[in-house]
Amino acid sequence: MYFNTEDIIPMKEITKICCIGAGYVGGPTMSVIAKKCPHIQVTVVDINADRIAQWNEADLDKLPIYEPGLKEIVAATRNKNLFFSTEVDKAIDEADVIFISVNTPTKTYGKGKGQAADLKFIELCARNIAKVATTDKIVVEKSTLPVRTAGAIKNILDNTGNGVNFEILSNPEFLAEGTAIQDLLNADRVLIGGDETPSGQKAKDLLSQIYENWLPKERILQTNVWSSELSKLVANAFLAQRVSSINSISALCEKTDANVEEVARAIGYDSRIGSKFLSSSVGFGGSCFQKDILNLVYISHSLGLQEVADYWEQVIIMNDYQKRRFADNIISTLYNTVSGKKIVFFGWAFKKDTNDTRESAAIYVADALLEERAELSVFDPQVKEQIVFRDLDYLNTRTPEENRNLLTVVNDPMEQVENAHAIAILTEWDEFKTYDWEKIYDKMLKPAFIFDGRRLLDKAKMEEIGFNYYRIGQV
Repeated sequence: MYFNTEDIIPMKEITKICCIGAGYVGGPTMSVIAKKCPHIQVTVVDINADRIAQWNEADLDKLPIYEPGLKEIVAATRNKNLFFSTEVDKAIDEADVIFISVNTPTKTYGKGKGQAADLKFIELCARNIAKVATTDKIVVEKSTLPVRTAGAIKNILDNTGNGVNFEILSNPEFLAEGTAIQDLLNADRVLIGGDETPSGQKAKDLLSQIYENWLPKERILQTNVWSSELSKLVANAFLAQRVSSINSISALCEKTDANVEEVARAIGYDSRIGSKFLSSSVGFGGSCFQKDILNLVYISHSLGLQEVADYWEQVIIMNDYQKRRFADNIISTLYNTVSGKKIVFFGWAFKKDTNDTRESAAIYVADALLEERAELSVFDPQVKEQIVFRDLDYLNTRTPEENRNLLTVVNDPMEQVENAHAIAILTEWDEFKTYDWEKIYDKMLKPAFIFDGRRLLDKAKMEEIGFNYYRIGQV
């Protein structure tokens, strides 16, 4: 069922927005919309009461998401025109526009296991909207979804609803964690996909007008819904491909006298290539890259495009190789045994300026070293102890008791280096560059090793202090 053109809600009457899902996309995105659209009431809902309680914390440093600039926006808008609530049905019923921003993890069961996106939460949202809604709604896919998910949502809404009209739009996010607020405020583009019908076009224009409160209209791209859904997967796949490409060259550089940073700078000056996403590291992580590429692989497989699937799967294979290679280098450099040796991790988040640890390289490097019975000490300025152990326990490689016997999480980076054999830098937090590395060297056992998985420190300075210093992509 589609809106008739005359039935579409005029922009002046869009006064309430609801977002289902208070996670990394929903919370920051709705906060910015509330800030830039003070005339619109924005309500973020979630069935997770603890998460909503964190969003309502008086102490803004306790928000569930750490993102530079986020707490200032929440402070300016919360309980004014931005609200966080567990009253999901109420928010759905009152909203003119409903954003769906729930988790779409990779399936761990059945057909497509390990590759396809699990859409059970999306379907549950659609069925709940259909059950609750009593007035016409624009429903916006904000979660990263496989191509043609909008059709499934529309089928549910049209066949199980209360006779109201629904228009389905795809509006994928293109946020980089650590810079999400700036990415929202100064977006390269906003993508809006919808049906190419009069009512679909009207719905796209309405959503566009919301973003036009702070972005130039020319940055707001309109497509059909399928192009929009696929574009999100392809954007992340292309970015991850660049990371895996330069990481593959880092392995080659370590076998020669080449320096991967110099190689990256040389090719980055080529205007056809550009310099972004050419920083070699221990590997990419985060909630999107691996999940979206695996989804792309699954879609290609399901459509009989084996060569396409193989091509994109190699990006993941190379990323796994880089993490494994980093751990193996630590083991081989420390005389082929790390059993009983204290190795300090600086960083656990998958990148700086976020507390997100999903698919962080640190998890897999730690797992490999713990299998060799290393004794690990972890410090990250934004990641809490329970998250570190949750990440390791989820791998199910060892019992939770074994993980806790072999690994400790500390709050003071200077204390943890006492009598350490080696330091491994897994996250590029800027503060690590400011540490007193001479003092750190004095506290460690000799010879003292640094394995820099982020190319963060100055090689000559570290070697002058006395460290045996190794970093990705350079002899």
